[in-house]
Amino acid sequence: MTTYHNPVLLPESVAALVKNPDGTFVDATFGGGGHTRKILDSLSSKGRLLSFDRDADAQQNIPDDPRFTLVHHNFSFIKQFLRYYNALPASGILADLGISSHQIDEGERGFSHRFDGPLDMRMDRDATLSADVVINTYSENDLAKMFYTYGEIANSRKLAAAICSKRTGKGIHTTEELKTAIADCTPKLTPAKYLSQVYQAIRMEVNGEMKSLENLLIQSADVLEKGGVLVVISYHSLEDRMVKNYMNSGNFYGKKETDLYGNLNRPFNPIPGKPIVPGDDEIQQNRRARSAKMRIAIKN
Repeated sequence: MTTYHNPVLLPESVAALVKNPDGTFVDATFGGGGHTRKILDSLSSKGRLLSFDRDADAQQNIPDDPRFTLVHHNFSFIKQFLRYYNALPASGILADLGISSHQIDEGERGFSHRFDGPLDMRMDRDATLSADVVINTYSENDLAKMFYTYGEIANSRKLAAAICSKRTGKGIHTTEELKTAIADCTPKLTPAKYLSQVYQAIRMEVNGEMKSLENLLIQSADVLEKGGVLVVISYHSLEDRMVKNYMNSGNFYGKKETDLYGNLNRPFNPIPGKPIVPGDDEIQQNRRARSAKMRIAIKN
């Protein structure tokens, strides 16, 4: 474990991932390097690991290991970079989705409603789209759609209207200013849950997280060898539904298609059918683990 981030389902995910210690593996979400170090411990001297992270802060966690390569880029381009590093085909891919504890706890990054800071939320600080841009320039309809789709917020239209009303003049530029602007929309009994949904929706929009996940899933079928393993840990229903549908059916709608002989036409075989979730002990030690779901699939 690292102070930067406590990896969820650490032994379970790596045990599912590494079947061939001589193989080439990908940690799509490097973060604090917890999963990466556990994977490296499971590899032989012939093994190889490439990890992706677009946050420059992650570079402080790079392990000193000749078998390791950090790719400072979005995992959405996994196929392009594995080809560049002559790392095809891969034996396994692990993606621990969402946001790291470090990013949440750094107030100046603007990811959390618990700390005051600028409305930023960019995982890649070189990106042009920030939470400030979203909140101050998106139309009321676009904001409502974002909050409903990514935050599953019931009063998304009221929320969007409140933001558009309060941003006139000097605008809304900090996390505290945003909380104040939407105070009338925030439930009195469950404010933390509601605000978490609001901030999650903005973060997912800023970083294009659902599109990146879609790209990763599609490209994983191209970069994995036959029998290669795909392991994905998700933290909310939107991500989990996309992962489940793709693993089960090969598309994002969950519609199973068969060939002329009645065989399922899909690139992966999910094992087991149901997601794996953390035990009570892990949840007590790491509250972030309570919403985690891990799905595993084998490349056909």
